Amino acid sequence: MCGICGYIRKREVTPGQLKRMNDTMYHRGPNDSGEEFFEAAGGYFVGLAQRRLSILDLSALGHQPMHSSDDRVVVVYNGEIYNFRELREELADYPFRSDCDTEVIIAAYLKWGISCVNRFNGMFAIALFDRAEEAVYLIRDRIGKKPLYYWYEREELVFASELKPIMACPDFQGRIDRRVLSRYLYQQYINAPESVYENVYKLAPGAVLKFQGGQISMWNYWSVREAYEAASGQPIKSYDEAKEQLKTLLQRAVSFRMIADVPLGTFLSGGYDSSLITAMAQEHSEEPVKTFSIGFHEEKYNEAPYARAVADYLGTDHTEFKVDEADMFRMVESIPKYFDEPFADPSQIPTMLVCKLAREQVTVALSGDGGDEFYCGYNIYEKVAQAQKLDRLGAVVHGMCGLPVLRRILPEESLPFKARVIAGNRDRETKTQFSAGNYPGMARAMVSGLPDGERALPVHYPVESGYPVRDWQICRMLLDMDTYLPGDILCKMDRASMKYSLEARCPILDPDVMDFSYRIPHQYKYAAGDKKHILKEIAYDYIPKKLLDRPKKGFGVPLDKWLRGPLKEQLLCYTQHDFLKRQNIFDEPYVEKMVKSYLETGDRGRGTGENYSGLVWAYFVFQQWYLCFHENGNM
Repeated sequence: MCGICGYIRKREVTPGQLKRMNDTMYHRGPNDSGEEFFEAAGGYFVGLAQRRLSILDLSALGHQPMHSSDDRVVVVYNGEIYNFRELREELADYPFRSDCDTEVIIAAYLKWGISCVNRFNGMFAIALFDRAEEAVYLIRDRIGKKPLYYWYEREELVFASELKPIMACPDFQGRIDRRVLSRYLYQQYINAPESVYENVYKLAPGAVLKFQGGQISMWNYWSVREAYEAASGQPIKSYDEAKEQLKTLLQRAVSFRMIADVPLGTFLSGGYDSSLITAMAQEHSEEPVKTFSIGFHEEKYNEAPYARAVADYLGTDHTEFKVDEADMFRMVESIPKYFDEPFADPSQIPTMLVCKLAREQVTVALSGDGGDEFYCGYNIYEKVAQAQKLDRLGAVVHGMCGLPVLRRILPEESLPFKARVIAGNRDRETKTQFSAGNYPGMARAMVSGLPDGERALPVHYPVESGYPVRDWQICRMLLDMDTYLPGDILCKMDRASMKYSLEARCPILDPDVMDFSYRIPHQYKYAAGDKKHILKEIAYDYIPKKLLDRPKKGFGVPLDKWLRGPLKEQLLCYTQHDFLKRQNIFDEPYVEKMVKSYLETGDRGRGTGENYSGLVWAYFVFQQWYLCFHENGNM
């Protein structure tokens, strides 16, 4: 686990400048660092740098940038290739000098070319310089576990694991891309390929970028849609067979992710996913696995007793820390520094706290991320199923409300809130993304007008017709795999864990497990209203049902209380007319009025679609980020 950065450009970056870029990611790799420079055809200079968190082969032989034995290939890389030992056996003719997976990447590329990525089982962001081809390749893992940004402008490329190294690059202007802001305010994150800056992009999950001769080309070696389309055509006919094969694949995925030369543990919330992963980890360990959970003093949010009961049953070495509101509040200040661009999922705060707890004892932690998206776990999936059943009725109501003779006596806005949502859900590209209240309109109105010729990105993702399914539930799951999972969940875990130099591994997102999940008929995942049915049944093989069956409480962050209390003055400062006018990003009168209304409304808007704390929090986090990097001289 590391951080990488580099460039291929005609304007040379000095050694000191590249080192400064690299050192902005010290938290990602405190054990070692390296920077190297090369000349390339066409007057280009290449710089490669890496910060290392040592996990495998802790010796100096794992140092990066790493060269091939013939010096043709140079690699910097962030992540883990879990099947590197199996690949190494296929590459026995290569003169290996180390026992780390980085060198396997080099050997695999020399033997199979860039198609070697199809053989990698892991999480990774790779930058590879082929000195014979005079080409730089950027490669990201299938589901986007590891981040990779790139700035492409004037036929030059700069890349990094985070935005901070790009911000520190000479000549970077940092022009904010206002097209993405309404979507960010609504979604609370910025999904690939966009970033908060113009001409800076996130490499999409499962993608390869090639830079050669000043030009870039990109292609996907894996995608959610194509993988689902290929695998779902070969469904598993038997439930028992599906369960047994999935269990075997998960066991293998967990065993792969327990390979480390440093202490390892698991996050344990007491829910199905983390409990199953912990049980399988304990199955593969000769000693009690170290497990970590946080609890809350407010019982309505506190899941710690459930996690403790699971830990006791499995016999793990369990550590629990009960946090209070003050512990969470202290994390707010660190959000912009470690999340790099505006990111407003409030569960980032307790996630950082549990990572901090784990890092006190281990360097690697296994998580249950991916279970909800791949096995139908979120509550929204139930609402989506209900909405599909009511869609025809909603179309009738929408049509009737549009008739002039009826509109005077039955305007659509007079309907009950839920009826308005169903009736207004008419766009076939966003059928599973129906909105609460006027959130989309408010998010759009908050951002000031764009320059002529530029259009804001829609707040929803208008892509649903591209998924080869009619079932709205499956469609929404696939959409979440493409957007919410990599853009929010995995981004949150990466930044929260790397803040403390902790490597997080996700067995449920193993490539073989993901591909197999698409072969599992949907009724095995959502069985008569039972979400994650097949995953639960596997968990029951390890843990008594009575320890797991309970409503999920989730991490609770008191946003309304904070924004109307200790953060109120800060929020008002961010909304001052002079500040907004100087910033020239947000619509001053609208934002001033909206924030004032929010502070005065209190809890009266709950359940009506009028409680817009999510928008206000996203706005607050953006302004916090803006001040950190654009007003305080950090860029």
